[in-house]
Amino acid sequence: MASKNKQSIVRRFLSNDKKHPVLVALAVGLYPLLFLYSNNYTLVNTWSHLFYFILFYLFIPVILFLTVHRLQKLLVFSKWKKYYIPFLNIFGFLFFMMISYYAGFHKKVALIIFLTALVSARFLYMYLNKIIIIQYIFIIIGIFSVVPRIFDHLNYSTEWEKQPDNIEEVIFTKKPNVYFIQPDGYVNFSELKTGLYKYDNSSFENFVEENKFKKYLNFRSNYYSTLTSNSSVFMMKHHYYNNMSNTKEFFNGRNKIISNNSVLEVFKKNNYKTHFLTEMPYLLINRPKMGYDICNFSYDEIPYIGRKGWGRKKNVAEPLAKYINIDVNRPKFFFIEVFDPGHIQKENENGVEGERIYWLEKLEESNKKLRELIEIIKRQDANALIVVMSDHGGYVGMPDEQVYEKTIDKNKIYSLFSSILMIHWPNEDAPKYDSMFKSNVNLFRILFSYLSENEKYLDSLQEDESYIIINEGAPKGIYQYIDSDGNINFEKYNGTK
Repeated sequence: MASKNKQSIVRRFLSNDKKHPVLVALAVGLYPLLFLYSNNYTLVNTWSHLFYFILFYLFIPVILFLTVHRLQKLLVFSKWKKYYIPFLNIFGFLFFMMISYYAGFHKKVALIIFLTALVSARFLYMYLNKIIIIQYIFIIIGIFSVVPRIFDHLNYSTEWEKQPDNIEEVIFTKKPNVYFIQPDGYVNFSELKTGLYKYDNSSFENFVEENKFKKYLNFRSNYYSTLTSNSSVFMMKHHYYNNMSNTKEFFNGRNKIISNNSVLEVFKKNNYKTHFLTEMPYLLINRPKMGYDICNFSYDEIPYIGRKGWGRKKNVAEPLAKYINIDVNRPKFFFIEVFDPGHIQKENENGVEGERIYWLEKLEESNKKLRELIEIIKRQDANALIVVMSDHGGYVGMPDEQVYEKTIDKNKIYSLFSSILMIHWPNEDAPKYDSMFKSNVNLFRILFSYLSENEKYLDSLQEDESYIIINEGAPKGIYQYIDSDGNINFEKYNGTK
């Protein structure tokens, strides 16, 4: 009986010439909105995004279609009025799909959509109700695509964030300004000399030594991407991708890095003024609540949708020089993000050698930027604690599109995880336990032990293991690639650590 009723409703709708402007308007924007959320959930998962998108994708089309519906009798060329609603429906649907798919407006694509809508409206206007039904079928499919993302959000576990001790209550006995500089994708000096890189970086290494930095060779990251690595760094904990192997973007990662984390809490409790200076607003895209006192980007500069502004780099040296000299009687923490040398995103047409040459060009750019930042700090704050540590490796030989494929090639694996670490210790007084620096996850726990002069926090160091998500070449899941001793050890994570 219910099935017959549904069929009769569909038949009545198909045979009804009455226009339903609200129904047509929702058909235009709802599926593109669901498509946007299902494919970019971690970038748009805030209330401000939701309100903006409801206005853009739903409210504006409803107002437009109601207005056109009411004014049809007054519109010029009344003999064409039967085409207005079909044209707006087809154009609006394809236009919103362009915005959702490309994350922005493209003139050529928009022109093609406009012409397609004109032709389609001319020949398909009598099938408008069928087109609307097809659009609502897409909406149902879209709902099933979004539901798993919402389910992940509602079931997000914070268990991994809990500290094994009271390190969040640590009290510093010395309070130098702390500068954490992160060049994206900068592999360790030891890996640069060998493996897939084979590069003489001695000029920059000499600069580092002249400025009294201590280099930590064979250091590496625990995770392969900026979000996964930094979430672990700032929480001082392994997350093991939070047992979620179905997403490329670590869920809630930006919020953990920017809004609230153990490292920020410690600095704030010790009265540090916190600064986030970045060349690009990559960590700010989903508009997380700002947990730092100072940031060189405002959310007014970041679009709700689209990549305009994402790739425009700001000079971080200028705000760094400025803020060092503000509020000089209060200790400061700076997180400075540099996006060079970066990592290889696509396989080069000249193979690994082509990837290597491209990455090395970016390495030289990174060296220039690091020199400038270090010189500014040393000139204005001679007794600073300066940490230069990258988030992951450069991906030469293992570009983005191959990351999720299983490999046991040590050079490729270390290309993903090798990470630079060098530290300028105040008065060149490195702690005796600095040999414990082996991977990113323990960076701040060791630094906090040094600043508090309390070695008890070293009792809860995390394992120096590196993990990856594998989708090809092995059963899908989370795998350990490198064990605590630096050996390649391809072993599936069983979720019990």
